[in-house]
Amino acid sequence: MHVLILGGTTEARRTAELLHGLPGLRVTSSLAGRVATPRLPPGEVRVGGFGGAEGLARWLREHGVGLLIDATHPFASTISFNAAEAAATAHVPLLALRRPGWVDAGPAAGDDWHPAGSLEEAAAILPELGRRAFLTTGRMGLAAFAGCDGVWFLMRSVDPPQGPRPARMEVLLDRGPFTLEGERELLARHRVDVLVTKDSGGAATAPKLVAAREAGVPVVVVRRPGGPEGVRVVGDPEGAVEWVARLVGCGP
Repeated sequence: MHVLILGGTTEARRTAELLHGLPGLRVTSSLAGRVATPRLPPGEVRVGGFGGAEGLARWLREHGVGLLIDATHPFASTISFNAAEAAATAHVPLLALRRPGWVDAGPAAGDDWHPAGSLEEAAAILPELGRRAFLTTGRMGLAAFAGCDGVWFLMRSVDPPQGPRPARMEVLLDRGPFTLEGERELLARHRVDVLVTKDSGGAATAPKLVAAREAGVPVVVVRRPGGPEGVRVVGDPEGAVEWVARLVGCGP
């Protein structure tokens, strides 16, 4: 059985690790190619887009894919909708692997969270909360903050940003997981007074929320976009492996 994992996330790599080598399975991981030096999972790897839902459906048929796992980033909604359409067209069972969001668990005592429906909404409320922002929403959405002239930004991403960006910005190239001690030091050293983040969930980048809580720093949290309806969802790689094992009849 050929299993295609749409990923690039920590959960996608872990799923590939758990499935790799199981009898009767061929595992291919597909990466979008937005990161210059991604951490590659075991098994076969392809990099780049498919050409929308139609292109993905064609790839599924041509490569004999029997199961499709959408383990992309929670904010990569376009590929998730394409995956749902392609799976229905090619008659391939689809599973969505989505790590639980931080908003799902709710703020802890001492948190000062300000929800935003989009990056643009986050940029609109940001000046009311602080003047030195730690921006952890990724390099692809910087244009939304280009008009925040009264705010200085510390932007952290894996690769250097391109395109429109805030006029006053320092770029920090780094890759998680991040430690609580490191996040505390970063907030203090740069005198950060507001944090902007997406509700990505997961433990790798959660320490910044704890550091902000301890420092009394408000947090603008961008809510997740909606996903396709009718798709089975699990919250961890182990759940994805159970789904594959149940359909294929194999196991660790």
